[in-house]
Amino acid sequence: MEVKLPEFDSVFSIDCVIFGFEAGELKILLIERNEEPFKDWLALPGYIVEQNESIDTAAERILYELTGLRDLHMEQFHTFGEVNRHPQGRVITVAYYALIRINGQKELRPVTQYAKKAFWHPVAELPKLAFDHSEIFKTGFNKIRRRLSYQPIAFELLPEKFTLTQLQMLYEAILSKKLDKRNFRKKMLSYGFLKELDEKQKGVSYRAAKLYKFDKRKYTKIFQNELTAEI
Repeated sequence: MEVKLPEFDSVFSIDCVIFGFEAGELKILLIERNEEPFKDWLALPGYIVEQNESIDTAAERILYELTGLRDLHMEQFHTFGEVNRHPQGRVITVAYYALIRINGQKELRPVTQYAKKAFWHPVAELPKLAFDHSEIFKTGFNKIRRRLSYQPIAFELLPEKFTLTQLQMLYEAILSKKLDKRNFRKKMLSYGFLKELDEKQKGVSYRAAKLYKFDKRKYTKIFQNELTAEI
């Protein structure tokens, strides 16, 4: 005799913590919600996973529908499962994060009515977000801070060609502290994975600085994917 097992009811959602760097500021991708609960609030791009899709597929779909961005390399970094996270019932969220270069990205444009707009917001001026998204953001932010000490993630945020000043400003934005200019440059150049170019900044009103590129091949050869820098 076949035994009919009870079916489980579960609701999962995806929230995306997408970091970018522009004009000397670390930024986070936000949406303005267009549905209750928390209508008109700012929030991370996120929504409910459909019953017939995988978690990874849902992350790609949700980010595209709410921001217009697609084909980003996102990684899971935490699961949030407190009982009273959502006013409509138990929702378990799988959070993803990504680091991208804002320069060159296409215009942000939601393709669903769920979000009024999507935009980049300075991390240093982040307001209170809907649901527990402030906590999700902080967890993601701490994740990239830890990674900064052992992986070259800063170069995922910078333009392909950058100045040492831009690099220092990014480190300071992520670490939330000022760094000594001389010591920082000496440390960065000592690693051997920064390639100095025969180019300088263009279109600036001040003295143009030298441009550099991150040499990923040399980095891999020297550090074998482990960076144990202390700045």
